[in-house]
Amino acid sequence: MEQHTSIWKANFNNGLIMGLIAVVYSLVIYFLDLSFNTYQGYVFYVIQVVILYILIKSYRDNFRYGYLTYVQAVGAGVVISIYSAILTAIFVYILYAFIDTGLVNKQLAFFEESMVKRGLPQAAIDTAMKMQIKIIKPTIIATLSMFGSILWGTILSLIIAIFVRKEGNPLVENVER
Repeated sequence: MEQHTSIWKANFNNGLIMGLIAVVYSLVIYFLDLSFNTYQGYVFYVIQVVILYILIKSYRDNFRYGYLTYVQAVGAGVVISIYSAILTAIFVYILYAFIDTGLVNKQLAFFEESMVKRGLPQAAIDTAMKMQIKIIKPTIIATLSMFGSILWGTILSLIIAIFVRKEGNPLVENVER
């Protein structure tokens, strides 16, 4: 008798792997003081695509007998992204609330400097800074981080699933099993 493992249970470890990679990458960027470097974000996008591809493929090969429809692949990617986003959001909250409480001020200064460089009038900068001060709190940053990660993971899953899917009937094609 074949035992079916739910997509949530099967991808729990994959989500933790993805989340831990994101946390380690964030820590490296933090300790190298590259948190406000735009290019490090692009590097992480590439890492995320590669890791998500590997993890969805792992799910296909280990839990779906080498076969996975497009919808199942997208579902696996979304589940992995949800677990990863929760872990990352917890880390982001701990980082902003306990590890470096001055990070909010650094982020505000970076935001203000970027608006000055764009040549915005001082009144617009002051208005934008007032709004940023209201919303830039550890709980809000962590929550937005989580939802942003889930959204980005969903978009990546929609694309990656095209390359990972392998449809067919394993019982007909592999009679030897």
